[in-house]
Amino acid sequence: MDALAELDRRIAGCRACPRLVAWREEVARTKRAAFADQTYWGRPVPGFGPPDARLLIIGLAPAAHGGNRTGRMFTGDRSGDVLYQALYDVGLASQPTAIAPDDGLELYGARVTAPVHCAPPANKPTPGERDACRPWLVRELGLLRPTLRSVVVLGGFGWQAALPALTAAGWAVPRPRPAFGHGVRVPLDGLTVFGCFHVSQRNTFTGRLTPEMLRRVLRSAAQEAGL
Repeated sequence: MDALAELDRRIAGCRACPRLVAWREEVARTKRAAFADQTYWGRPVPGFGPPDARLLIIGLAPAAHGGNRTGRMFTGDRSGDVLYQALYDVGLASQPTAIAPDDGLELYGARVTAPVHCAPPANKPTPGERDACRPWLVRELGLLRPTLRSVVVLGGFGWQAALPALTAAGWAVPRPRPAFGHGVRVPLDGLTVFGCFHVSQRNTFTGRLTPEMLRRVLRSAAQEAGL
C-alpha cells in the first residue's frame, strides 16, 4: 500500500512532457464556464482503486475537464459516467456515479489507471508522450502483480501502450503482439488481458459501445479475476 501511494504521489508531480504540462495548466487556469468556481487539479492524475486489486482497467488519458479538474481517473465527465455505472452494475463499485474525490466512491477489487496521466490537447497524446509515461504504468503493474489476475484495456491507444508495459513488467506477451479488438482475450502467465472499445462519447453516443457490451467484458474480466 505504501509503495503504491508513493507511486501515485510521484506521478502527480511529474513534469516530463512540456506540451502536456502547458496544456493541463492552461485548462486549469481558464476552466470551463460550468466549473468556473472550482479549483482544478491541473496535474497528472494517478490511478484509483485498492492496492490489492485483482482487476486493472487501463484507459487512455484524463479528460481536460474531468480527471484534470477533479484529480481522479474518469471522475467528472461523461466517459466516467458510463464506466462507473457499468462497474456498479457488475458489483465492482459502491455507487454508479463519480463526481469528485470526496464523493464516497469505492472500487471493489478493481483499479483504474491510464497509460498517459496528463490531459492531452484534443484527447490525443503523441506516441512520444505515451512512451515517456510508460515507466509509471510498468511500475504500477509491478506493484499490483501479486494480486492482479485480469486487465481490461479500453481502446486501441491503450492497447498499444499496455502490451509493451506488460512485457516490461515481466509478463510474456506473444509476438507478434495480438491486435486490438472489442472482446479480444489474451491469456498470459497468470493474467488475462481483455480488449474493450473505449468509453468515449464518440463510441457510446453512436452505439459502437453499448452499456451491455461494456458490462459483458467487465463481467468476464471480474470472473477471470475471481471477483
